Amino acid sequence: MVKRMIKIQNLSKTYKMKDGAEIEALNNVNLNIEKGEIVGIIGISGSGKSTLLRILRGVESFDSGEIEIGDVKVTADSDPYEFRKLKEATAIHLQRSFGLWAETAMQNVLRKLYGARYGDEALTDFNFAYDEFGDEAMELLKLVGLEHKAEHFAPVLSGGEKQRLIMARQLAKKPEILLLDEPATMSCPRSKQEILDAVKSINQELGVTVLLVSHLPEVHNYLSHRLLLMEEGRITDEGQPRDIIKKFVSDMEPAEPLRDPRDIGETRINTKDLEKRFTLLKTGNVLNIKDVNVEIKDKEIVSLIGPSGAGKTVLLRMIAGLDTPDTGEVYFKLNGEWVDMHRPGIERMNIRRKMGFMHQEFSLIHHATVKDQIAARLGVKNENVVWEAKQKARELEISDQILDILYQLTDLPENEAKTRLEQIGLSPDILNVLFPSFPDTKVKEYAKPIFEALDLPLEILDRMSYELSGGQKVRATMALVLASQPEILILDEPFGDLDPITLRMVSNSLKRINKTFNTTILMVSHHIDFIEEVTTRAVMMEEGRIIMEGDPHHMCHEFITRCKADYLKDLDALREQMKG
Repeated sequence: MVKRMIKIQNLSKTYKMKDGAEIEALNNVNLNIEKGEIVGIIGISGSGKSTLLRILRGVESFDSGEIEIGDVKVTADSDPYEFRKLKEATAIHLQRSFGLWAETAMQNVLRKLYGARYGDEALTDFNFAYDEFGDEAMELLKLVGLEHKAEHFAPVLSGGEKQRLIMARQLAKKPEILLLDEPATMSCPRSKQEILDAVKSINQELGVTVLLVSHLPEVHNYLSHRLLLMEEGRITDEGQPRDIIKKFVSDMEPAEPLRDPRDIGETRINTKDLEKRFTLLKTGNVLNIKDVNVEIKDKEIVSLIGPSGAGKTVLLRMIAGLDTPDTGEVYFKLNGEWVDMHRPGIERMNIRRKMGFMHQEFSLIHHATVKDQIAARLGVKNENVVWEAKQKARELEISDQILDILYQLTDLPENEAKTRLEQIGLSPDILNVLFPSFPDTKVKEYAKPIFEALDLPLEILDRMSYELSGGQKVRATMALVLASQPEILILDEPFGDLDPITLRMVSNSLKRINKTFNTTILMVSHHIDFIEEVTTRAVMMEEGRIIMEGDPHHMCHEFITRCKADYLKDLDALREQMKG
């Protein structure tokens, strides 16, 4: 007889907001999972998937219902001791969590094995730990495919390697259930394949039951034995992954066509012989960008693709003038003249005013209206900003070169900009003095055409960020970047963890922006569907070099082959079934 591992009955959870509003996260959830199953959960953002995992982990309370995991039974009014039993029976891995010790991979696992046995990870006698747990630690590293990295320093492992090391540490606790919340969404196909294979090995070799939350249909198609569909806090269907995936995407809006390729213009961005060398502690040279020559044409949508660590983000930042190459040049064409993006001055400010940069770690200010945030953005990018900032800079005796360097900070993530200002002894307030917020009365005028292109209602302008849905937050963030109607938009993987339905909305929005405002778009993405759907041309990088470029479908197929990404091999067949 198959042993039931998880039994959930009538589980409900409501979040109460500070303003008195209530959000029903889970509504009468019932679920049985058998020992050794890999059960997937799919659904749009906000459907309750992560809340369910956190409750099963024992770190989130619930309002009503009952949970059984093996011999552990917990109700809403159980004491903390019972909830602690849930933690002992489960292990959880979150997508963006890298809680590792600054030691070797082997020592990280040894610490967790020691802690599981003796209740304290903070051991100092590694000779003792190696004697008692060395063989077991190596077996766990083998299980997740990291035995060859046993003596490597954990902080300089790749993102995918760190995620697999986290899994090995979790397995040291000998959990009965592994809870995975988007374990591979932000990884490149090569890293993602390694992570997914590690999950398969854990399930098959140790018999660990796995509950997997992922937005990606191809991940569930590769891993899940059974798939659950969640909508508005309820499990609305379950069955074979392909059947549930088809139902999940059935309401997806149709794809917008790309612009006519004959409408693409002349070269707008040109890099010449870019080189930049990076070194990391204990690993020596890990990235050497060399001989990078690429042209981006006016009105194109170009994707940079390649494995993690290929140099894509570094190249984007050099093109945008945020990082300086060791040698080589980046030129933008402005009013028929070429401008050097690494020569400070007013000409570069004029280029930057026409450019928008959306970073991977984009976010809205939680307790601010969308209108206020757009006003601040327009203060940085409006058509008169360069002239007005120059007048204020003269009053403050700031040179054009220093003014341009300060203006550069407005395109950086907030924390990075703050750090750079602190390094030169300036307060972030200097940016507000030079680039004050735009008048509220004109925000709507600027926002209206962008909101129409993004399919956002103008009423959102007066809402706080936390009142928006997941898809609205992404498009509202795009509206911040696009409100000044930049001629060039640079996107550094900001959409990697979106569900397919929201991602289709975003891809359609980008194509409308490109056609309506003639915006040139340069982006990095690991999401193969998104690249093929949005891009007019793809450029592939490996180990700091551009190795080929061309038709996005051909480039993506070549990329999948080079990454040995088996989970994507029948992607075309999966797409057809989803359509059918």
